[in-house]
Amino acid sequence: MNVTLRELVQEDAAALLNLQHRLDRETSYMLLSPGERQSSILQVEDMIRGLGQAENSLILGAEADGELVGYLSAEGGSFSRNRHSAYIVTGILKRYQGMGIGGALFREMDQWARQCGMVRLELTVMRHNEAAVSLYTKQGFAIEGTKPKSLLVDGEWVDEYYMGKIYS
Repeated sequence: MNVTLRELVQEDAAALLNLQHRLDRETSYMLLSPGERQSSILQVEDMIRGLGQAENSLILGAEADGELVGYLSAEGGSFSRNRHSAYIVTGILKRYQGMGIGGALFREMDQWARQCGMVRLELTVMRHNEAAVSLYTKQGFAIEGTKPKSLLVDGEWVDEYYMGKIYS
């Protein structure tokens, strides 16, 4: 299987929205529940355009078998006090997990972060999502704290880890 990583552009909006809807349906690890995502293609185009125009933001896609199967976004702060920092969101379809795509997306993002002078990357992850915690730890992220009862998923309280990576 050949996987291609690339920065997403506005023309990818429909494919990204479709991927996000699929992720919402197939996993409870994403923030939104199935049917809760109300974004339009135009809104996703605007989001992609905004991330692409910001010097401290990035959105990458992973393509395999002719479709978008994963993505990673890094949204940089918009104020002078937090411009050095970006918040990460990522998702990969279950069928493509465990194949190195997540690591490849994070390595690509890491290269970008170093090139544009980022100082801090951060993300949140459900505490019981051991595969994701392992991936993030391998990519240099450290657990900085726990957010108890951060989310209510399928009627159960879920704690999240707050994870960060600092570039010196």
